[in-house]
Amino acid sequence: MQHNTMGSLIWLRLLRFTNMSNQQSNEFLKRFDLTTAQFDVLVQIYTFQPLTQSELAEKVTVTQGGISRMLVRLEKEGYILRQQEWKTKTIRLTEKGEEKMEKVLPEQLAFQSSFFDEVLTEEEQKTLYTLMTRVHKQSLKKELPPE
Repeated sequence: MQHNTMGSLIWLRLLRFTNMSNQQSNEFLKRFDLTTAQFDVLVQIYTFQPLTQSELAEKVTVTQGGISRMLVRLEKEGYILRQQEWKTKTIRLTEKGEEKMEKVLPEQLAFQSSFFDEVLTEEEQKTLYTLMTRVHKQSLKKELPPE
């Protein structure tokens, strides 16, 4: 462990937290018949609708192929509607999808917030948010080192 830098230890801790959080979210969302990935896609549609499949793909952590399969599933469940508008196919929630999100969103947000609310003060949460925002913005600028 002496070769690890503080940065690598932080990265490992974030990775472990993210994996654990996703596992617990998947378990939590089973009561709504959703996975974390499906929830993420529905939240993005709910927030930015109507949007195209490529716009959606930029906002979520699912691959383009994964998005296509997921959208087929969500459409079969009656949560989304894909409409062809001239050359563009847009995605929006159906009434059933809107109702689902109005029920699931507050509960999932409360569940996720509890990871922080139970351990960190409001000031600590603001600090963590500011720091993670800075790190995220820097990561978007980062280029991979040459092979």
